[in-house]
Amino acid sequence: MNQRLAIIGITGKKSGGAFAKKILQNIDEIKSRFPDGIKIIVRKTSSLDSIKELTPHCELFYFDENDKACLEKLLTEVDTAINIAGIHLSSEIARAAAKNKVRRLILIHTTGIYSKYKAAGAAYREIDAFVTQLCGIHRISLTICRPTMIYGNVHDKNVVKFIRLVDRFKITPVVKGARFKLQPVHYEDLAEAYYSVLINEEKTAGKNYVLSGGQEIYLRDMLTVIGKNLGKKTRFISCPFRLAYTGAWIIYLLTFTKKDYREKVQRLCEDRVYSHTEATEDFGYNPRSFEDGIVSEVKEYLALKNK
Repeated sequence: MNQRLAIIGITGKKSGGAFAKKILQNIDEIKSRFPDGIKIIVRKTSSLDSIKELTPHCELFYFDENDKACLEKLLTEVDTAINIAGIHLSSEIARAAAKNKVRRLILIHTTGIYSKYKAAGAAYREIDAFVTQLCGIHRISLTICRPTMIYGNVHDKNVVKFIRLVDRFKITPVVKGARFKLQPVHYEDLAEAYYSVLINEEKTAGKNYVLSGGQEIYLRDMLTVIGKNLGKKTRFISCPFRLAYTGAWIIYLLTFTKKDYREKVQRLCEDRVYSHTEATEDFGYNPRSFEDGIVSEVKEYLALKNK
């Protein structure tokens, strides 16, 4: 029986890179669990900076998203595979895992499946259902992790936009008072969770986990905390939802559908809080609060700004 680990999407600047560090810190334990080796599967365009220290312990393979047979070849002789590259690859990875008789699969998906607005929500739910059914048919031990909004450094593509907004405007524009609760999760807490899921198969196999942040916080309060770390007093000007949504439609039409902010406006007015109790109970998941986690990201933002 093969005892090889395959990791897909470990070169990212958020949770993927942090997971690489976590694997390196515990490389002896990982090698003992997977004595036949570790496969690192990355895109040809990926930067390898975040895994330089890890590569001496692993086999490095490149894959082409346009080549459907590629993943099937790369997952040969693999016992456990974990996908951090994104939900869009999960169906192909599950198919490749089934053909290669991979025993265990860990997939990082998203809490976007719960949104009543998100256009991609239906597609996300279809992927979830497909991989769950396929793994059931082929008796693959499946665990799905669903992070909320990820933040923690200037590459997060989420909270960094709020930082720029607060920094650039003396009065911060918001929709409907920004009185909607969010639960952003720090990327390093996700890396800890992924590792815990990997090494605690007996508790995590066959389960789905929400990986939310340690603090439920109104968007308005998030912006205020960001302002405090920027050394700015935050004031707000609120736009009614209907006016903001109409404006998004106008931009959409005037740009001939090239710029579509409609969903972003909708989701700004949606509570996105989800309990991570099961993850805490099963493997001690204990994410930091937003107030603690945002400090380093704002410092990084200011350092880059002042270069």
